[in-house]
Amino acid sequence: MPFLTTAFSGVWIYEPPVFRDDRGYFFESYNEQVFLEKKINIKFVQDNQSLSKFGVIRGLHFQAEPFAQSKLVRVLQGRILDVIVDIRKGSPHFGKSLSIELSAENKRQLLIPKGFAHGFSTLSESADVMYKCDNFYNKNSEGGIVYNDPVLKIDWQVPKDREIVSGKDRQLPLLANCPANFEFAE
Repeated sequence: MPFLTTAFSGVWIYEPPVFRDDRGYFFESYNEQVFLEKKINIKFVQDNQSLSKFGVIRGLHFQAEPFAQSKLVRVLQGRILDVIVDIRKGSPHFGKSLSIELSAENKRQLLIPKGFAHGFSTLSESADVMYKCDNFYNKNSEGGIVYNDPVLKIDWQVPKDREIVSGKDRQLPLLANCPANFEFAE
């Protein structure tokens, strides 16, 4: 099966089958039918792509309701540490994080449902990251948690003196002050 479970309800690691031969490789990075067979019914409406150099930490971001987004994240070139934090009130995993390495080489993807803050750090010289979203971006619904919240204890796998974080991301609130409006539903 191309779907690996995680400790978080609704979060999946997707490993698409890769067909290799002497010419290179081929794989379907997304196939709606494969997801529907797993009872994952998400209609993606927007693709985003970013390029980051080593040490860049982006996040932790989310879109508040009613503009919340599920995401399917993958790396086109390079390596990242993809990180999510459960911010669904009432969740048994509220405030817990999950980190996974995504790379062009391993072709893994992370399916992140609504109710999670998301971020990543760039572990290679550069990384091209692409993610599908099931809702359109809305500036007024931006939210986030500061990347270095001491309660979360996230190891971004970047030396402190090499971290590159935007001023905007440095100003995000702690998890304790996060204005997220997500409720956990099994």
